[in-house]
Amino acid sequence: MKIAIIGGGAIGLLFAHYLSKEHDVTLYVHKQEQAALISGTGLHLEKDGQTLPTALKSRSFQEWQGEEEMTIVAVKQYHLSALMPFLKKGEKAKHSFLFLQNGMGHLKWLHQFEEASIYVGTVEHGSLKAAGNHVIHTGAGVTKIAMFSGSEDFKLNINDLLKINDFPFEWFTDYKEMLAEKLLVNAVINPLTAIFQVKNGDIIQNPYYFKIFTMLYEEVSTILQVRDKEKGFLHVQTISKKTAANYSSMYRDLEQGRRTEVDAILGYLLEEARDLHYEAHLIELFYNSIKGKETGAEK
Repeated sequence: MKIAIIGGGAIGLLFAHYLSKEHDVTLYVHKQEQAALISGTGLHLEKDGQTLPTALKSRSFQEWQGEEEMTIVAVKQYHLSALMPFLKKGEKAKHSFLFLQNGMGHLKWLHQFEEASIYVGTVEHGSLKAAGNHVIHTGAGVTKIAMFSGSEDFKLNINDLLKINDFPFEWFTDYKEMLAEKLLVNAVINPLTAIFQVKNGDIIQNPYYFKIFTMLYEEVSTILQVRDKEKGFLHVQTISKKTAANYSSMYRDLEQGRRTEVDAILGYLLEEARDLHYEAHLIELFYNSIKGKETGAEK
């Protein structure tokens, strides 16, 4: 299958490496220098101390025209609004999009598509971009996918992706439930680690941080209307333990002076809280704290 991947960050590079094993992949990136680097010297994936080179086609994202069968959109949520008019121009009936943004704030943009089949996904792999053509696979996981809108016929495209043995995909029937499960984790772990400047495991190992962890989870789970709060609470703790030695993406964004995805995560929850007439004081506190820290960051 011909696949376009838009986004030259850690997730875009990670997907480009693995999907190119079975498919004809073109990676579209923002900077021409990165496209030239990847096309000229290849993409390098580092995992378990070994570096694996991959020959890959890469172009400027302005060259994307929707000619592939599927386009995977792996840009940050805050870049999506500016990208949407461009994606709409390339929309075709026999085309599918897979959006891999964190949070649920991006869903409002996806209703603009009228012809293409739209999928959303959550990525549970750990990855770190070391250079324009170098990505580190820090932790193996799974990509969960669900249909947002469009024709059921295009599930065949997704089924092709599911066949990659060392880069698994899972199909979900309810996209809201799937995204909410990931948001539950991101909304608790990311802000806490970013503000306290600690690794993921510290927020459950430190008893004082864990008290705040518990209070923040209560607000987030209430807004997301989690049916089994005890199960959800254990799930977030499990993820924190499994990634105990890692720094969250929000922590790394603040550390490196980049804009975070707090609007897609906590910002979305605050909007939902207002609709529910629920006072989410702790979420609002962390939202404003993150926004304050990212003032002056790259746009």
